[in-house]
Amino acid sequence: MFINNIDPVAIQFSSIEIRWYSLAYIVGILLGWVLSKQIFISNRELKYKFDDYVTYLIIGVIIGGRLGYVLFYNFTYYYNNLIDIFKIWQGGMSFHGGLLGVIIVSIWFAKKNNDNPFIYLDIVSIVAPIGIFFGRVANFINSELYGFETNLPWAVKFVRVDNLFRHPSQLYEALFEGLVLFTIMLYFRKKGFLKTPGLISALFLFFYSTFRFILEFYRVPDEQIGYLFLNLSMGQIISIVFLLTGTYLFINKYEKKRDT
Repeated sequence: MFINNIDPVAIQFSSIEIRWYSLAYIVGILLGWVLSKQIFISNRELKYKFDDYVTYLIIGVIIGGRLGYVLFYNFTYYYNNLIDIFKIWQGGMSFHGGLLGVIIVSIWFAKKNNDNPFIYLDIVSIVAPIGIFFGRVANFINSELYGFETNLPWAVKFVRVDNLFRHPSQLYEALFEGLVLFTIMLYFRKKGFLKTPGLISALFLFFYSTFRFILEFYRVPDEQIGYLFLNLSMGQIISIVFLLTGTYLFINKYEKKRDT
């Protein structure tokens, strides 16, 4: 068993604080950017465009992630405290919202450049698990999104929360939504699925949503929401939507792959 008393502040200069969560975002984006250009993109023109695309990507992640949290997880509070929507440093980001933001800016950027948006989304789908891994580790450091009480040998006590030993659900997600999903994406990329735009994106939606849905059973739901329809969490309900979307997209794109 482990006691988590890690300081969420990584570096501090006087009154300026740099948190592990911020560093996770920065490292995840930079690593994904570098790997995309050095390994996963072979087309020279696309490499050139990708630098501009990353700017759109960052905007989509931040705005989408924040608005997703506001709308999906804490609407009543932010409706009554509109100015707090802009206080991102206080926490409150949604992965599903960030994903929607990335999809929207990818369509926008692709249309602007007369490209297929899946050309960009497929690349992002391969490297996204890297960012998810660092993000979930940062959640662990922050003692947030923790799991239910357990007596398993690897249980963790989050002393800034309470004195209970709990499932380190953040690390479960880092493992499956991060490392395992990245391995799966690499496997299908090696199988040539990147040649059919949309296939890799579909597989990402399917596997991420599957892992997220299952792992939510170990994670305490957001206090302000609790459980919803059929005793499912908000994360599980949204994951079902993305899972069905990924399944439909895969069937559609795979049929095109077989026809070519």
